[in-house]
Amino acid sequence: MDFTKRENNRRGKYRFEIERELRYKMAEQGVVVASGTGKTINMGSGGVAFLAEQDLSPGGFIELSISWPVLLDETCPMRIVVFGRVLRCTGNKVACTIDKYEFRTQARTVQSIAAPRSDAMLHRWADGIRKENLKTSMAQA
Repeated sequence: MDFTKRENNRRGKYRFEIERELRYKMAEQGVVVASGTGKTINMGSGGVAFLAEQDLSPGGFIELSISWPVLLDETCPMRIVVFGRVLRCTGNKVACTIDKYEFRTQARTVQSIAAPRSDAMLHRWADGIRKENLKTSMAQA
């Protein structure tokens, strides 16, 4: 599956081919069910296609932490943290939405021991989306 072709395109926005390292976490029903590292294939304002270490399930909430190619003030490495939903998977190729994003600074040197990461941001975002969907469905009933 070629995510960048314009014919047979499922998205309305253009994606730019860019290969960057990333870390991902996927949650289903409030539980992190997958995490790992990978590389982006392409990115756009509406979504990201990337290679994951394992097959992921469509519909899950996902958090991506992607290395950003531009330095802040020409000295500080940056990451873009993306929150979205997994749309489709073909083997280890994954396409997801970008529903929310934020830029963060990252350490300038490689840390020998990785600090434990909290899943609180992913859980808060996913809970907010679920509550919003519940309100919408109740209003329509």
